[in-house]
Amino acid sequence: MKIFVDTANLVEIEEALQRGFPGGITTNPSLLSREEKGDFQAHIKKIIGLLEKYGYDIPLSVEVFSSRPEDMVVQAEEFVRQFGHYRSLNVKVPIGWEELAVIRELRRRDIKVNCTCCMSYNQAIMAALAGANYVSLFWGRIRDIGYDAGSVVRQVRATLREANSPAEIIVGSIRHIMDVNEALQAGAHIVTVPPKFFRQMTQHPKTDEAVSQFLGDFQKWLS
Repeated sequence: MKIFVDTANLVEIEEALQRGFPGGITTNPSLLSREEKGDFQAHIKKIIGLLEKYGYDIPLSVEVFSSRPEDMVVQAEEFVRQFGHYRSLNVKVPIGWEELAVIRELRRRDIKVNCTCCMSYNQAIMAALAGANYVSLFWGRIRDIGYDAGSVVRQVRATLREANSPAEIIVGSIRHIMDVNEALQAGAHIVTVPPKFFRQMTQHPKTDEAVSQFLGDFQKWLS
C-alpha cells in the first residue's frame, strides 16, 4: 500500500515530503503545463532537488511528450541523461500497440517504465507483459465510460499475482477521497493522489471534537 503525489507543483511536493507519507511522485505533461512557464528540464531537476533535500529515494515518473514511438525512445534517453543521477526515475509511456515496442526497448536499456493511460484489463496486462514496471489504471476515466473501476483493478491484481509478475498497479484519475479508499481496497499497489485531497484525508469532525474535549478537560483540571 503506497500513496504517490500526483503533481508537478513544487510547493505541493515539498509540503507532502515534509509529512513523510509519499511513496512516489507522478507527473505528466498536463500537470506540468499548470506551472509557471519555464525550462522543463530545470523544473524536473527542482523536483529531484526536493527529493534529495528530504532524503527520499522514491519513484519519480516523468512522461514523454510525443506521439511518435521513435521520439519517445529518444526522449526517454534524454531524461536518463538529464535526470539519471536520480536512480528511481521512471519514464511514463502511454499504452498502445506501437508503444509496447517502446516499453520493450526501454526495458532492454534498463530504463524503468510506468505505462500510463490504461483504461482496461487488457491494456494493463499487455503493458505488464511488455515489461512495464508499473501499469497506471485511470479510475475516474474508467468509471466515466460506465465500467466498474474496482473490478478492473481486482482482475488485474489477481492476474499479476497468478503470473508472479513484478509489475505494480498504480491507480490514478482520483476525483474523490472515496476513490482512494476503494482503489486500495480493490488491490491497487499504489494510488497517486492530487494534493488537494491530502489534508481532507487526515481530518474528521469527531477527531476535532475528541481533541477539543481532551484539551478542555485537562485545562479545567489544571485550573
